[in-house]
Amino acid sequence: MLPPQTSPSPPQGRLRPVSAADVRLRHLTVHGYRRAYRIAGRGPALLLVHGIGDSSATWADLIPALARRHTVIAPDLLGHGESGKPRADYSVAAYANGMRDLLGVLGIDRATLVGHSLGGGVAMQFAYQFPERTERLVLVSAGGVGRAVNPVLRAASLPGADVLLSGLRLWGMRHAMRLFGDLMRRLDTGLGQDAPELLGLVDALPDARARSAFIRTLRAVVDWRGQVVTMLDRCYLTEGMPVMLLWGSRDSVVPVDQAHTAHVAMPGSRLEIFEGAGHFPFHTDPMRFLTLVEDFVATTEPADWDTERWRELLRAAGAGGGAGNAPDPANERSAT
Repeated sequence: MLPPQTSPSPPQGRLRPVSAADVRLRHLTVHGYRRAYRIAGRGPALLLVHGIGDSSATWADLIPALARRHTVIAPDLLGHGESGKPRADYSVAAYANGMRDLLGVLGIDRATLVGHSLGGGVAMQFAYQFPERTERLVLVSAGGVGRAVNPVLRAASLPGADVLLSGLRLWGMRHAMRLFGDLMRRLDTGLGQDAPELLGLVDALPDARARSAFIRTLRAVVDWRGQVVTMLDRCYLTEGMPVMLLWGSRDSVVPVDQAHTAHVAMPGSRLEIFEGAGHFPFHTDPMRFLTLVEDFVATTEPADWDTERWRELLRAAGAGGGAGNAPDPANERSAT
């Protein structure tokens, strides 16, 4: 169990040592389902939310450094990693609820959310559903902005995807995929940049339950035409909330132009592009990522949520004041 959130942070310049052993995976039960998570440190809370098919292990090398000044919580989302994989609701709204309940069990009232890919969409949804519990947003190659997404993910949302994913685990298919990935790297393509991490996601789907949870999650956010959720119709509600966008210039999963779209749609947001990086900029340049996150938290004040201001923003948008951020209704996309 976490110490009370009122525990003092270390004085400026004094850092607590945190070892890899301090970020081991732990487990608890919420609503009858097993939830795996990593937790380390003490101080203002940072909630790290991984992407689809991934797990909290993606943050493991970063947690010790972040935990020197913060309480860092990195869960395995339901259906991922060592968390339960029930036949359940895997929408971004359901994931946001799950993050709220995990923080509640751990005794944490508010947090800065750092979300990667699908986790970025979950972080934005959390801020929309629970603004009073959100201090800041750090969106890393986040889903939920534009429609465009890697064609492989669009294909994986189609009927028969389970058979396809099962086949990818066969030695012959895996060997062919690795050869293709090597070719893409030699050709210096964005897909080649992301190939090792994307192949690792296949390894994270060892059985039918894991594959089923992956497909349910994917179909909640992607169909054959691309992404089916968007934050653009309500991102004006982040006014007054510190937001930082981090993206790789060669992201082959969620194109970098979506970073610029989100930046324009979220006035006051900070945009940092990792030149040459793909979909996992925090793996490509972890030191820069750590520096940016720590500086962002240190130089911004937590959002001060106000009920009346929230009403004013909603009313202004309803009257047309927020129309500039709204997507074309023909896109038939919604963030719920």
